[in-house]
Amino acid sequence: MAKEILALVKLQIPAGKANPAPPVGTALGPHGVNIQDFCSQFNNETKDMGDVVVPVEITIFEDRSFSFIKKSPPASFLIKKALKIEKGSGIPHKEKVGTITRSQLEEIAKTKMEDLSANDIDEAVKIIAGTARSMGVKIE
Repeated sequence: MAKEILALVKLQIPAGKANPAPPVGTALGPHGVNIQDFCSQFNNETKDMGDVVVPVEITIFEDRSFSFIKKSPPASFLIKKALKIEKGSGIPHKEKVGTITRSQLEEIAKTKMEDLSANDIDEAVKIIAGTARSMGVKIE
C-alpha cells in the first residue's frame, strides 16, 4: 500500500550544514517530522559538495516519515560563484556588477540542465543569461 503524502516542503540549505534551527526546524516541525533524522541524512549526502546552496524538495508522509530530492544549486548562486561576487546589483538595469562570458553561461547551464525546462543547451544558456541580466551582470 502506498503511503499518503501529507506535505511537500521546499528549502534551500547550504551543503552539509542542515541543523534543527530555522529554516529547517520551522519548516518541518509542524508536520511532526524527526528533524534530527532529516538533518543527519541531508548532511551525509551533501558533505562533499563544499559551500554550495542545495535546494531540496522534502516529501512528508502521513506516518511522519519523509523522503527528499536534491536539486542543482540556484542559477544566481552559480553566477555569483563564477564571477566571484558577493551579490547581484540592486538596480540591475543601471548598475552592472560584472561580465559573464558565453562559456561561463554554458558551464552553469550544464550544471543546471536536469532542473531546467530547456530542450537543449542553447535554451538553457538563454534561461541562465536571463537570470544573470536580472542580477545586473553584463553578457558578452
